[in-house]
Amino acid sequence: MSDLIHISEPRQSTESKSKKEPRVRKREPGPRPDWLRVRYQRNDTFKEIEELKSGLDLVTVCEEARCPNIDECWSAGTATFMLMGDICTRRCGFCAVTKGAPRQLDPLEPEHTAEAIRRMKVKHAVITSVNRDDLPDGGGAHFASTVRAIREASPSTRVELLVPDFQGNREALEEVLAAGPHIVAHNTETIPRLYRRVRPQANYEQTLRVLKWIDEFPNVISKTGLMLGLGEEDEEVEDVMWQLREVGCQILSLGQFLSPTTKHLPVERWVTPESFERLAEIGKSMGFMHVESGPMVRSSYMAHRPFDI
Repeated sequence: MSDLIHISEPRQSTESKSKKEPRVRKREPGPRPDWLRVRYQRNDTFKEIEELKSGLDLVTVCEEARCPNIDECWSAGTATFMLMGDICTRRCGFCAVTKGAPRQLDPLEPEHTAEAIRRMKVKHAVITSVNRDDLPDGGGAHFASTVRAIREASPSTRVELLVPDFQGNREALEEVLAAGPHIVAHNTETIPRLYRRVRPQANYEQTLRVLKWIDEFPNVISKTGLMLGLGEEDEEVEDVMWQLREVGCQILSLGQFLSPTTKHLPVERWVTPESFERLAEIGKSMGFMHVESGPMVRSSYMAHRPFDI
């Protein structure tokens, strides 16, 4: 998996065989810093999740997005399931998910997802999807069916969704919200100046509208995430954070962008842990309910933390 972090050993001259130099990957601004190291650790729980999702024909975003935290999360008994297949209709420059023409929806997927969550005894489930712009409702009804199935199979599970923008279809979003999820996230991903390059088929203003609609729905907590290192300035990130608060967003995640392959967008800078800590403090002062901020943070990483499970 390309996003697992390690330092490899280059060819050595006869004069300095003992010296090791950090590997410099293409599309990155020099060697990955020490704070981006992750440990390869897989236990029996990891294997159980792998077998369970294969047996129920489920897809995880952990694998499809090449998340560097997969070992930690699966070994701890958590996984983020991805609905509606593994082929996305959009071509975002940061994402490793396959692009193209998706297959038909699996009508059994909502029940299979709920069954996996029940077997795993998940306290906080995170469900996301590919973009399905080929469907009239963008997959809203499928999301809603999945939420209802989870609520029936595992009533005590807190359900968090990470949804697309449904191309601005408010009715599709409200069908999802009415199904009873506890938290609904829609990722902002980057600052407005970079949208055309990072998310060419999305619209920053529409993203804010979706988050506002989520906030307006009763008993649902709104959430979003930003990737840093794509060419933004910290001041621009702070401006976006203020705009997110203005539309009522309550939970924010901030993490370092890592380019999945040499065909994806390059990493423009390494954001230091100190910068992430500073932005987290600023977010708290703005009134966010919770800010999860750090180099290895991803949208669903430690998603339960605001609720102290």
